[in-house]
Amino acid sequence: MDTVPPLSLLLPLSLQHLFAMFGATILVPVLLGIDPATVLLFNGIGTLIFLTLCQWKVPAYLGSSFAYLSPSLMIIGAYGYGAALSGYIASGIFFLLAALIIFRFGTGWVRVILPDAVMGSIVAVIGLDLAPTAARLSGLSVDNPDIHVAGIALFTLFVTILSMTIFRGIFRVIPILIGIFSGCIMAAALGHFSSNLIMQAPWLAVPTLYAPVWSLHAIIIIIPASVVTLVELIGHLQVTGNIIHKDLFKDPGMGRMLIGKGISCVLSGIFGSTPNTTYSENIGVLAITRVYSTAVFGGAAVIAILISFCGKFTAAIRCIPEPVIGGISLLLFGVIAASGVRMLIESKIDLSQSKNLILVSVILIIGSSGAMIDLGPADLKGMSLATVVGIGLNLIFIVFSRFGGIREESEDAQ
Repeated sequence: MDTVPPLSLLLPLSLQHLFAMFGATILVPVLLGIDPATVLLFNGIGTLIFLTLCQWKVPAYLGSSFAYLSPSLMIIGAYGYGAALSGYIASGIFFLLAALIIFRFGTGWVRVILPDAVMGSIVAVIGLDLAPTAARLSGLSVDNPDIHVAGIALFTLFVTILSMTIFRGIFRVIPILIGIFSGCIMAAALGHFSSNLIMQAPWLAVPTLYAPVWSLHAIIIIIPASVVTLVELIGHLQVTGNIIHKDLFKDPGMGRMLIGKGISCVLSGIFGSTPNTTYSENIGVLAITRVYSTAVFGGAAVIAILISFCGKFTAAIRCIPEPVIGGISLLLFGVIAASGVRMLIESKIDLSQSKNLILVSVILIIGSSGAMIDLGPADLKGMSLATVVGIGLNLIFIVFSRFGGIREESEDAQ
């Protein structure tokens, strides 16, 4: 990991990792309605901070996190993007505090508070909660049905699926980019794409900076997403460690990694970018290429920073038609929900046990039903409410089990 490949290999390997997460990471700012260049810039800076604080021992790239998307859309609609930024800053502080706790007590408490039954259900809710957004952008919702929009979205989805299942090599690594490109061609043929913004954009442009606005509401809504990404980070690092045959929790240690992630999120929130997280797409590239050099991820971060100052490139991202974004979202949001189900299956969660059945059932329904609790300064709903309820319910079960009040055996055993 501490070796640096020659430039002839470093450049294509870095581009491969950048492309692997690029389609998903730019989707977040596009959906939030902010400058994608801002997110690319601070994802690159955040990755370099993370790598440096981890002593260049963790091969990872920090991209936009989908866990924050649903609560962010809620906050932006009511209070504006500046309010969401205050929540992002608080998220970074949360990770810094979590690092201090982990330095003192280790990571065991995370699994106690968030067992697999809770985490798998919450991850599934992230995708399910975003499903209406995908349907609306795709022209498939009952509110705005449009045959042309739906056709573009479904064509984009179809091409992306083909890329994931038929293509090999680099093309299989970038199915989202191939889907977006193909969808834009279809959109242009149907008159749903305009290149005017690209033509008018300068070659060199400074990414937009946004100012945070203090909002207690935003902080309360965003923090549950931080809890989710904390466990997501632990899971990703465990898989990465297995691939590179190294215990990353011992060296450089979870505390260092959380400090790097926390500083990155605070910096992003101050200057107008979104919180970030490690990407499973990059972990997949690691497994395929078997090149574990962290210099490759540093190269990807530098390229992202350079691209963020290309006005025409970021203008092209802004020109991506909504139906194309919708088609990609139909798959990506579904993949998130399926990932939650996969966590439940791989963790061998026994749903014949009342405790597990109740946790999974309550979290899924509360998170995807539109249920809401008015707390005065904030309205908890969606993934945020599901996370709070899931953690609270699990803690109640823990207390009950201490006093022998929970039956762990299968209800089928009579």
